[in-house]
Amino acid sequence: MEAGWVAASVRARSMAQRRVGAGTSRTLATEPTLDAALSSLQESSYAERLHGVSSLFVAERAVQEACLWQLRVLAGWLPASGTALARAAAGIFEIENIVALAHQLDGGPPAPEPYRLGTLATAWHRLSSAGSREELATILRTSPWKGADGGGRGPLRPALTVAWVRRLAVIAPPAQSWCGAVCVLTAARSLTVDGVLPERALLNLLRPVLGRAWESADSISNFRTALPPSLQKIVGDIDSPTELWRAEARAHTAVESDGFRLLRHSRPGPDVVLGAIAVLSMDAWRVRAALAAAAAGAGSSEVLDEAA
Repeated sequence: MEAGWVAASVRARSMAQRRVGAGTSRTLATEPTLDAALSSLQESSYAERLHGVSSLFVAERAVQEACLWQLRVLAGWLPASGTALARAAAGIFEIENIVALAHQLDGGPPAPEPYRLGTLATAWHRLSSAGSREELATILRTSPWKGADGGGRGPLRPALTVAWVRRLAVIAPPAQSWCGAVCVLTAARSLTVDGVLPERALLNLLRPVLGRAWESADSISNFRTALPPSLQKIVGDIDSPTELWRAEARAHTAVESDGFRLLRHSRPGPDVVLGAIAVLSMDAWRVRAALAAAAAGAGSSEVLDEAA
């Protein structure tokens, strides 16, 4: 094992220990206001980014920026052989940049300041120069995001997300179950919530993982039985499209559980780093859900309760 992986694994475990955690996140969700919840985070790893924040949108963005910064710091500890893993993990932030730019090019409001990916960018340096949706699609087709371009039309997020998680699963085999869950939930939402078969770009990305039998399903139960047996449990107790959020919450919990397992049981190496990335990413997800509940004055978060 390279000495660099030993140092990176020590750093990864240390960073994961600074998470807010599930219990504190549920407590945050019970705060009566967003300001109260933000005050409770003053000693957390998110504190610096949250300083002076007063709106939910800005707070959620700040939490994501803090998560990306943690990934960039961790990447700085990795040996050269770990660059692909860090870059693949950071792809989820590049998706946000691409989707925001596409929305702007479609006539929407100006895109917010893009996430600063630095050396972890997959193709953002090229994509950011696109002046039209057609040009954006062309650059996507000649980048590692190829297959998710959508022909310059329609929403990009679902195809980009599936392309991202498939790439992550190739580079980091322990993420293969996460890939399956993302593909199942993406297909289920398109077919049973939106009521349409995914467009061709997305279908081509889903079929290697899910096969084709699900494409003609007319209900959640039929969709479930048409999936490969190993993936049916992801929507195993879901009876209605309105309940898919429960499966999505549990999918986040499964990623977090896998992350803890990798941190506890793996020898120093890529799996430990992947575990830390999973735990830190899911912590950011929990904190965002908690802040949303506090901002709404809900008294709790159904999403976090389901994840528990």
